Amino acid sequence: MTITDKTKPVLVTGATGYVAAWIVKGLLEEGITVNAAVRNPHDKKKLAHLNKLAETLPGNIHYFKSDLLEEGSYAAAMEGCAVVFHTASPFTSRFKDAQKELIDPAVKGTANVLEQANKTSSVKRVVVTSSCAAIYNDAIDTVNAPGKKLTEAMWNETASLTYQPYSYSKTLAEKKAWEISEQQDRWDLVTINPSFVLGPALNAASVTSESYHILKQLGNGTLKAGAPMLGIGVVDVRDVAEAHLRAGFTPEAKGRYITSAHNSNILELANTLQAKYGAYPLPKRALPKWLLMLVGPMVNKAFSRRFIRDNVNIPWNADNSKIIKALGMKFKPLKETMEDSFQVLIDHKLI
Repeated sequence: MTITDKTKPVLVTGATGYVAAWIVKGLLEEGITVNAAVRNPHDKKKLAHLNKLAETLPGNIHYFKSDLLEEGSYAAAMEGCAVVFHTASPFTSRFKDAQKELIDPAVKGTANVLEQANKTSSVKRVVVTSSCAAIYNDAIDTVNAPGKKLTEAMWNETASLTYQPYSYSKTLAEKKAWEISEQQDRWDLVTINPSFVLGPALNAASVTSESYHILKQLGNGTLKAGAPMLGIGVVDVRDVAEAHLRAGFTPEAKGRYITSAHNSNILELANTLQAKYGAYPLPKRALPKWLLMLVGPMVNKAFSRRFIRDNVNIPWNADNSKIIKALGMKFKPLKETMEDSFQVLIDHKLI
């Protein structure tokens, strides 16, 4: 897309992240100055992929130390910015304390950034990276939805601290964002709600992310006996970044945007890889639901009987027409996303 006002810096929180790095790349390509909010501006290893982009692209990058839980730590980074992209939020299923590791950073971090926007007169738009997890909790929610499709009007109503705590963190964080936004009228809020994000990572650290965890299991033989027919939506990380840029610089953009390209399932993801990567032990069949009910909870605590009942062999369906019509989004084919993702694992010798 073409960004018209390139004179003001743009803030990206969590700038080293999987999605954020592609947003930074898009901004630098447009010749924009990026104020990158990071935990440690002196960690050359973590910033290497961003510095590499800045060396070859017309835009500039400046680093600012910030902490999701530290009030006022985004003040310097936000100064003079008209657009803020808030992407920083934990994404993991491996944690000991859900409140401390997921809920607090997501909710308090969102409040911290948006309350800083209230104090920064230059800010006109804030784009928050939310998730489809704030819209639904289990695939069964899509079956029970009006028209059997997820829409931007829906909210996740069944996640909790003990069941799907990541989804709970995204729901609470987005609700907090709308609450703060509605109490003022100087800047407007847009949220991007991606489904399961796949696609190539610009930074090696993202290859250890939750998205790649499932990909690894497809390719390393863990699921050789079969994959669960787990209903999910899938979207390419490059498309998610593009959606953020369009949301940030399209004056008419407003509200929430489901950012999902494909209604899919885990077995279908594996099937898209067979033609090019068939030499790897990819699953070729679906695991029976009764078997998953039996062994799932023993293999993975997140694979509870409730989770299996409400997600396996249940189609996932979301309505992405709003972002296509309003922001002109076009999505990459599933095969391209999957092959590009899988190749990253091979290149990093992770499978």
